[in-house]
Amino acid sequence: MKLLVVGSIALDSIETPFGKEVNVLGGSASYFSLAASMFTDVCAVAVVGRDFPEEHLDLFRSKGIALNGVKREHGETFRWEGKYGYDLGDPETLGTHLNVFENFKPVLPEEYRNIEYVFLANIDPELQLSVLNQVKNPKVVACDTMNYWIENKPEALKEVIKRVDILMLNDSETRILAKEPRITHAARTVLELGPKVLIVKRGEYGALMFSKEGIFWAPSYPLEEVIDPTGAGDSFAGGFMGFIAGQDIAEHVGYKTAVVFGSVIASFTVENFSVKRLAQLRRSDVDKRFSAFIQLSRLD
Repeated sequence: MKLLVVGSIALDSIETPFGKEVNVLGGSASYFSLAASMFTDVCAVAVVGRDFPEEHLDLFRSKGIALNGVKREHGETFRWEGKYGYDLGDPETLGTHLNVFENFKPVLPEEYRNIEYVFLANIDPELQLSVLNQVKNPKVVACDTMNYWIENKPEALKEVIKRVDILMLNDSETRILAKEPRITHAARTVLELGPKVLIVKRGEYGALMFSKEGIFWAPSYPLEEVIDPTGAGDSFAGGFMGFIAGQDIAEHVGYKTAVVFGSVIASFTVENFSVKRLAQLRRSDVDKRFSAFIQLSRLD
């Protein structure tokens, strides 16, 4: 089944203790699309500027990602600059330049409106609502958000949350949204807002999935080297949604496997700057690491 993603495509400048890259491909829709393309056909909706390199669009096309919903507007592409310390935790944002993304109004091509699997990446919840009003009969809708929207547009965000099946947040976002410091209590509070499933992304500590069926935890894959954690959460979401769309899984059964595939894809992303590792990734690499992942947690 096809998978629709609405989000940002950006040019990032990233510095970590292991190097620096300037004006490399970034944005939530970029990481998500490349990750999800391992499993299914992806249709992206985003905006770029006149300065956006054609080679990046060629990369998307080479992975079978449909770009009918990606508009090139006059002006410069959304840019983000960030710097990580040795703990590779939350980066210091050195600059955010919205540029053409500031006036982004997602309009779905007619052929996208019947897509049954939908992911709303981290954008203004009012834009997420506009997308929900354009899709016709989705089987599964998932969304991501961030602290800024939780704190500054809570009512619009809660309206989005009521209408999605799967909500993806990180640990701190879950606690802030629920106004509850204990993660399991916070998760129950968030589920009361409407989603059937809450996935809490916890970086190097893996991911937790909460639903009425209970709690499932997948650890992160142990890596010898982490170069750049940018986009790991979006890659996780892409792996998760790509798997369930590719397998046409609209029920809770199978979501546990999708969580593991999301963790596997994210583990590749952080091995290099930007999307470099995702660009080279093959499905056989993913399946091999998935098998190794399962063996790590298996009781004989």
